[in-house]
Amino acid sequence: MPLSKSYKIKIGITMGDPSGIGPQIIAKSLKILKGSAEFVIIGDEFVFKLANRLMNKRIRDNGQRPTGVKFVDLNNVAHKNFRFGRIKAEYGRASIQYLDKALELLKNKEIDSLVTCPISKEATALSGFKYSGHTEYLAKQTHTKDVVMMLLNNILKISLATTHVPLKDVPQKITKDKVFNTILLTHNALKELFLIRKPKIAVCGLNPHASDNGVIGDEEQKIIKPVLEKLKARLGGIDGPMPSDIAILRAKEKKYDCVIAMYHDQALIPLKLSGGLTGVNMTLGLPFIRTSPLHGTAFDIAATNVANPVSLIEAIKLSVTCVRHSGLFA
Repeated sequence: MPLSKSYKIKIGITMGDPSGIGPQIIAKSLKILKGSAEFVIIGDEFVFKLANRLMNKRIRDNGQRPTGVKFVDLNNVAHKNFRFGRIKAEYGRASIQYLDKALELLKNKEIDSLVTCPISKEATALSGFKYSGHTEYLAKQTHTKDVVMMLLNNILKISLATTHVPLKDVPQKITKDKVFNTILLTHNALKELFLIRKPKIAVCGLNPHASDNGVIGDEEQKIIKPVLEKLKARLGGIDGPMPSDIAILRAKEKKYDCVIAMYHDQALIPLKLSGGLTGVNMTLGLPFIRTSPLHGTAFDIAATNVANPVSLIEAIKLSVTCVRHSGLFA
């Protein structure tokens, strides 16, 4: 469904933890991306204006938002004694309220997609939040059974079979259904959102050297390999299980369009080393496009003007592109 030339995609951006760098990088990003879409910031406008002042911007009316941007102000942060760089239950609660408001806007078709700035898992836990991150919460709130975290930069695309799971718990989380759904959702996204006609996917093993045919663990032989045999017949273009270093290298050499990693750091380390500044986190399987920058709240620099907005800029640009490709617009 092509968009008319006059239609501007409406991108909702949640501010993330108000005490983090979210307000800073939003202001910097929208200054650069001005006119590329319609932007709706969901957050606390007092905090956003304060961030602008701390960045030594010229201001009017005690601080200003970028021109042509709508601000949905939840006004949910106490102004007195507010400080950037603090971990507090109040700020964790506020960041989830921004997310809930964004979901309401999506449901009412007031925005076309969602870009989320970083939240603090520590602050949200203090507020009683029971989820390990955005991905898990969005899946629950939208009643989506299967979602996949895809991490990408200008060199690699990597989808994760497991996400925010302690390393000791990963093996029991690697099930046939989990591997199957991760590959299938990734394959569909490569075709529908990235317009790759015949995706080629490399699947990592869980164990070192992909277990060397069962010498170092048996998850590859018992779980991953049977799934791949089924999917190869159905989809084609799927290889593995292979050692993760080989899979990443071959993807870097453009022999594969995407890699399936079995656990969090198997994906994050190569992403950060190969192009961390351009990294984006994307959730596949939701009824809308959701992206985010590939970094955290950076509390240590939240009261300064040094936060780099490149990852958020790439997340916003990817969101616009995927909405155009998918036809998911209001």
